[in-house]
Amino acid sequence: MRKLPVYLLLDCSGSMMGEPIEAVKNGVQVMVSTLRNNPQAIETAFISIITFDSSARQIIPLTELSNFQMKDIQATGTTSLGEALKVLSNSIDTEVAKTTPETKGDWKPLVFIMTDGMPTDDWKSGLAEFQKRKTGIVVACAAGNNADSEALKAITDNVVSLATADTQSIGKFFQWVTASIGVSSTKVEDSGKEVGGLNELPPPPSELNIVV
Repeated sequence: MRKLPVYLLLDCSGSMMGEPIEAVKNGVQVMVSTLRNNPQAIETAFISIITFDSSARQIIPLTELSNFQMKDIQATGTTSLGEALKVLSNSIDTEVAKTTPETKGDWKPLVFIMTDGMPTDDWKSGLAEFQKRKTGIVVACAAGNNADSEALKAITDNVVSLATADTQSIGKFFQWVTASIGVSSTKVEDSGKEVGGLNELPPPPSELNIVV
C-alpha cells in the first residue's frame, strides 16, 4: 500500500504558552478523529508530528491513523525552525518509500508548518536541506502578528496567516488541514494523482488569509 505521508511541524516556543498550545493539541486530536471517519484517509494517510522550540524533534514518527496517539506538548524556549526542517528532511529520508524500477513508492509527503514567531536559528541551512527532498504541497501558517511570513515564503509559496493565535483561529486552521488531507487522500485513491497546489484544496475559512 502506498502511504500518503503527512508531516505537521508545530511551533512549541514560549510564546505559544497557554491558549495557543492548548488549541494546537486540541486541533490535532480533532483532526485525527475526523480523518479516522474518512474511508480514503484511513486507508492512505499517515501522520507525523515534529515540534520545535529551542531544539526540534520528531515526537511521533509516521503513523497510520488507527494507531495514532498524540503526545503531550509544552510551550517553552525559542523557535528552531531550521532544525525542524532538518528533522523533517531526515524523517522523509527514513520513512517515505522511494519509487524503484520494481515498485511504486509512497506518495509525495504533505507538509503543514505552523509558527507564531520568527526563526531564532540558522533556518536557511535547514531550508537548503529540505529543498533537496521531493515533497507534495507544503503549506505554512503564520499565526498571529509576530510570525515571520517572509521566512515562510522562502520555504513555500503556500503561506496562510491567522490574525490571532487564539482557540478559534487555530481550530479553524486545523479544520482546513483536516479537509485538505481528506481531499488529497481521496484524489490519490480515486485518480492516482497528487494535489498540485492550493487551488486544488478546499477554500480556506475566512480566518485564514492567503499571503501573496
